[in-house]
Amino acid sequence: MKVIETTKAPAAIGPYSQAYEVNGIIFTSGQIPVDPADGSIPEGIAAQAEQSCRNVGAILEAGGSSYAKVFKTTCFLADMGDFAAFNEVYAKYFTSRPARSCVAVRTLPKGVLCEIEAVAEK
Repeated sequence: MKVIETTKAPAAIGPYSQAYEVNGIIFTSGQIPVDPADGSIPEGIAAQAEQSCRNVGAILEAGGSSYAKVFKTTCFLADMGDFAAFNEVYAKYFTSRPARSCVAVRTLPKGVLCEIEAVAEK
């Protein structure tokens, strides 16, 4: 097992890692839309989805992978009413159309609107 870390994505805000590689598979932790440069959180679902996707991408890159090698994602939304807007952004990044679960949750860390985790081949 190998821990994957990068400063191009937000540091973990708890007792966990950004990602792990196990037998050539990368498992990212859920990425919320925190800008790693300054800790800010953009407003609105589209901007937050963009930042969450960029954070996932930075971790994948640090692990030697890419969006194209993602085969499973799990997405969490604070409001299922944001589903269409979230999908519009998500589709620009995850063009290989990985298997996905998307659920609405009561709350997310820091009061954000979305969170994305991914599983990818290295």
